Amino acid sequence: MFKRIIVAITPVKNNNHILAEAIALAKLTDGELMLLHVLSPSDEGYPAPIYPGIGSIYEGALREEAIKNYAQQWESYERDNFDFIKALTAQAANAGVKAEFTQAPGDAGNMICKLAETWNADLIMLGRRGHSGLKELFLGSVSNYVLHHAPCSVLTIQGAS
Repeated sequence: MFKRIIVAITPVKNNNHILAEAIALAKLTDGELMLLHVLSPSDEGYPAPIYPGIGSIYEGALREEAIKNYAQQWESYERDNFDFIKALTAQAANAGVKAEFTQAPGDAGNMICKLAETWNADLIMLGRRGHSGLKELFLGSVSNYVLHHAPCSVLTIQGAS
Protein backbone atom coordinates (compact mmCIF):
# COMPACT_ATOMS: atom_id res chain seq x y z
CA MET A 1 0.00 0.00 0.00
CA PHE A 2 1.22 3.51 -0.74
CA LYS A 3 1.47 5.23 2.64
CA ARG A 4 4.42 7.58 2.08
CA ILE A 5 4.05 9.46 -1.18
CA ILE A 6 6.49 11.99 -2.60
CA VAL A 7 4.92 14.49 -4.97
CA ALA A 8 7.48 16.22 -7.17
CA ILE A 9 6.16 19.70 -7.92
CA THR A 10 7.23 22.25 -10.49
CA PRO A 11 5.78 25.76 -10.37
CA VAL A 12 3.81 25.66 -13.60
CA LYS A 13 0.16 26.45 -14.05
CA ASN A 14 -0.77 23.08 -15.54
CA ASN A 15 0.33 20.80 -12.71
CA ASN A 16 -2.56 21.22 -10.25
CA HIS A 17 -3.91 17.85 -11.43
CA ILE A 18 -0.79 16.12 -10.03
CA LEU A 19 -1.52 17.38 -6.52
CA ALA A 20 -5.21 16.52 -6.89
CA GLU A 21 -4.31 12.93 -7.87
CA ALA A 22 -1.86 12.69 -4.96
CA ILE A 23 -4.45 13.94 -2.48
CA ALA A 24 -7.03 11.47 -3.78
CA LEU A 25 -4.57 8.57 -3.53
CA ALA A 26 -3.42 9.58 -0.04
CA LYS A 27 -7.04 9.68 1.11
CA LEU A 28 -7.68 6.19 -0.28
CA THR A 29 -4.60 4.70 1.38
CA ASP A 30 -4.59 6.83 4.53
CA GLY A 31 -1.18 7.99 3.35
CA GLU A 32 0.92 11.07 3.86
CA LEU A 33 2.47 13.40 1.30
CA MET A 34 5.89 14.94 1.01
CA LEU A 35 5.81 17.72 -1.58
CA LEU A 36 9.18 18.39 -3.14
CA HIS A 37 10.32 21.22 -5.33
CA VAL A 38 13.84 21.15 -6.69
CA LEU A 39 15.29 24.53 -7.59
CA SER A 40 16.59 23.55 -11.01
CA PRO A 41 17.97 25.39 -14.04
CA SER A 42 15.19 23.74 -16.08
CA ASP A 43 12.58 25.71 -14.09
CA GLU A 44 10.91 28.66 -15.72
CA GLY A 45 12.14 31.77 -13.94
CA TYR A 46 15.44 30.24 -12.78
CA PRO A 47 17.84 33.18 -12.49
CA ALA A 48 20.68 33.14 -15.00
CA PRO A 49 23.92 34.80 -13.95
CA ILE A 50 25.01 37.85 -15.90
CA TYR A 51 28.65 37.99 -16.89
CA PRO A 52 30.17 41.45 -17.40
CA GLY A 53 32.52 42.03 -20.32
CA ILE A 54 36.08 40.86 -19.86
CA GLY A 55 38.83 43.46 -20.12
CA SER A 56 36.67 46.41 -19.23
CA ILE A 57 38.19 49.02 -16.93
CA TYR A 58 34.98 48.72 -14.90
CA GLU A 59 35.18 44.94 -14.72
CA GLY A 60 35.41 44.81 -10.91
CA ALA A 61 32.41 47.10 -10.37
CA LEU A 62 30.40 45.31 -13.06
CA ARG A 63 31.18 41.93 -11.53
CA GLU A 64 30.06 43.13 -8.09
CA GLU A 65 26.85 44.53 -9.56
CA ALA A 66 26.20 41.30 -11.48
CA ILE A 67 26.71 39.22 -8.35
CA LYS A 68 24.42 41.49 -6.32
CA ASN A 69 21.76 41.36 -9.05
CA TYR A 70 21.99 37.57 -9.29
CA ALA A 71 21.72 37.19 -5.50
CA GLN A 72 18.55 39.32 -5.50
CA GLN A 73 17.06 37.30 -8.37
CA TRP A 74 17.92 34.02 -6.61
CA GLU A 75 16.38 35.17 -3.32
CA SER A 76 13.18 36.18 -5.09
CA TYR A 77 13.06 32.92 -7.09
CA GLU A 78 13.63 30.83 -3.97
CA ARG A 79 11.06 32.75 -1.89
CA ASP A 80 8.37 32.65 -4.61
CA ASN A 81 8.77 28.89 -5.04
CA PHE A 82 8.83 28.35 -1.27
CA ASP A 83 5.54 30.25 -0.96
CA PHE A 84 4.11 28.24 -3.87
CA ILE A 85 4.91 24.82 -2.39
CA LYS A 86 3.88 25.94 1.09
CA ALA A 87 0.45 26.93 -0.28
CA LEU A 88 0.08 23.55 -2.01
CA THR A 89 0.96 21.80 1.24
CA ALA A 90 -1.74 23.79 3.01
CA GLN A 91 -4.16 22.78 0.25
CA ALA A 92 -3.42 19.11 0.92
CA ALA A 93 -3.77 19.61 4.69
CA ASN A 94 -7.10 21.40 4.16
CA ALA A 95 -8.25 18.35 2.20
CA GLY A 96 -7.55 16.21 5.27
CA VAL A 97 -4.22 14.72 4.18
CA LYS A 98 -1.09 14.80 6.30
CA ALA A 99 1.44 16.74 4.24
CA GLU A 100 4.83 18.36 4.55
CA PHE A 101 7.20 19.91 2.04
CA THR A 102 10.82 20.49 1.23
CA GLN A 103 12.70 22.54 -1.32
CA ALA A 104 16.34 22.25 -2.36
CA PRO A 105 18.60 23.22 -5.25
CA GLY A 106 20.09 20.53 -7.46
CA ASP A 107 19.45 18.06 -10.24
CA ALA A 108 15.73 17.28 -10.08
CA GLY A 109 15.86 13.56 -10.89
CA ASN A 110 18.71 12.87 -8.52
CA MET A 111 17.17 14.90 -5.69
CA ILE A 112 13.79 13.14 -6.06
CA CYS A 113 15.43 9.72 -5.85
CA LYS A 114 17.59 10.68 -2.87
CA LEU A 115 14.58 12.00 -0.96
CA ALA A 116 12.63 8.84 -1.77
CA GLU A 117 15.41 6.80 -0.21
CA THR A 118 15.97 8.92 2.90
CA TRP A 119 12.26 9.50 3.57
CA ASN A 120 11.44 5.81 2.93
CA ALA A 121 8.84 6.63 0.29
CA ASP A 122 6.52 3.95 -1.07
CA LEU A 123 5.65 5.96 -4.18
CA ILE A 124 6.89 8.94 -6.18
CA MET A 125 4.31 10.89 -8.18
CA LEU A 126 5.50 13.33 -10.80
CA GLY A 127 4.37 14.90 -14.00
CA ARG A 128 5.77 14.33 -17.43
CA ARG A 129 5.63 16.60 -20.41
CA GLY A 130 5.68 13.85 -23.00
CA HIS A 131 9.04 14.74 -24.56
CA SER A 132 10.52 12.05 -26.75
CA GLY A 133 13.23 11.64 -29.32
CA LEU A 134 15.52 14.61 -29.87
CA LYS A 135 13.50 16.86 -27.58
CA GLU A 136 14.03 14.45 -24.68
CA LEU A 137 17.71 14.05 -25.60
CA PHE A 138 18.38 17.79 -25.49
CA LEU A 139 15.98 18.82 -22.72
CA GLY A 140 16.43 15.71 -20.61
CA SER A 141 13.68 13.91 -18.83
CA VAL A 142 13.30 14.01 -15.08
CA SER A 143 10.54 11.41 -15.18
CA ASN A 144 12.68 9.04 -17.26
CA TYR A 145 15.59 9.39 -14.82
CA VAL A 146 13.31 8.78 -11.82
CA LEU A 147 11.69 5.73 -13.46
CA HIS A 148 15.11 4.15 -13.86
CA HIS A 149 16.72 5.16 -10.54
CA ALA A 150 13.95 5.35 -7.93
CA PRO A 151 14.12 3.05 -4.90
CA CYS A 152 10.31 2.71 -4.92
CA SER A 153 7.32 2.68 -7.25
CA VAL A 154 6.82 5.64 -9.59
CA LEU A 155 3.59 7.04 -10.99
CA THR A 156 3.90 9.56 -13.79
CA ILE A 157 1.00 11.85 -14.57
CA GLN A 158 0.83 13.16 -18.12
CA GLY A 159 0.87 16.94 -18.28
CA ALA A 160 0.81 19.66 -20.87
CA SER A 161 3.68 19.54 -23.35
